[in-house]
Amino acid sequence: MPQDRIGKTRQAALRPLSTAPRGVLHRLPLGEFEHQRLAPPEDLADWIEHVWRVRWNLEGLAPQLQETLPHPNIHLVLEPGAAAVWGVHSRRWSRELAGRSQALGIKFRPGAFRPWLGGPVSALSDRSLPLQDLFGPEARGLNAALEIAGLSEAASPLLDFLRARLPEPDPQALLAGRIVDSVAADLSLHSAEALAARWNLSLRSLQRLFAEYVGVGPKWVIQRYRMHEAVARVQAGEEVSWAALAQDLGFFDQAHFSTAFRRLIGQAPSAYARRQG
Repeated sequence: MPQDRIGKTRQAALRPLSTAPRGVLHRLPLGEFEHQRLAPPEDLADWIEHVWRVRWNLEGLAPQLQETLPHPNIHLVLEPGAAAVWGVHSRRWSRELAGRSQALGIKFRPGAFRPWLGGPVSALSDRSLPLQDLFGPEARGLNAALEIAGLSEAASPLLDFLRARLPEPDPQALLAGRIVDSVAADLSLHSAEALAARWNLSLRSLQRLFAEYVGVGPKWVIQRYRMHEAVARVQAGEEVSWAALAQDLGFFDQAHFSTAFRRLIGQAPSAYARRQG
C-alpha cells in the first residue's frame, strides 16, 4: 500500500482523465453538451477524486432530462447563483436542463469530506448544504470561477480555497476511501459481511465507519457499483446475456437483477439496452 499523501505539499499539473465517466445514463439527443474531468494535483489526491465541469447549450430547444447514477461521493458544486456541497444521492439523480448554462464541481474521495464537515456524512445524504454555511462568507467569491474559460484555470481558485482550509489528517477517512476503492475494483464482493471480513472488521464497525465517513451503507455501495458495471457493459455495446450478467454481479437470479435494475434505472434492462442502441 503506498504511503498516505495527506498533508504533503507537492503539486502536479492537472491532467485530463482518460477513462470514460460512469453513471451518465443517457446522452442528450439534441443541443450541445460537454463533460470535462481533470485529475487532482498530487497534494490533494487523498482528498479529491477529480474536478469536473458540465456545460450545455439548448437555446431554441425544449428542455431535456439528464439522469445519472450517483457514486458514493460528496460534491462541491458551483452554478450561476448557487454554491453548495451535495451529499450522496441514494437514488437516480434527474435534472431538467434548459437554455445555456454550466456547473463546475469537485468530486471528493469517499470518506474524505468528513473532516471538513465535522460530523457524520450521512447527515448530508440526499440533501445539500450552502457553501457559505460550511465555509463562511469567504465562499461567496468562488462563483467567479465560472467565468474562467479553461477548466484547469477555473479549478485553481477552488483548489487553493480548499488547500487553505485543509483539516488535520484523519486515518479513518483514508481507510473508508480504500474500502470503497476495493468494492469498485472487485466485483466478486457481493455482501457487506464479506467486505467486513476482508478488512478485518466486524459488520457493525464497517456500518458505523460508512455512516460516519461515506454517507451510505456498505450494502448500498456494493449494489451501486454492481449496477454501474451493468450500465457500463450495456453502453459499451456488448451483446449482454442478462442471466450471465446477473450471476457475475452476485444476484440470486436474473429476475432479482431485473427488478433491481428497473427500480434504480427506471427501465427494464432490455428496454434500456434498446434505447442505448
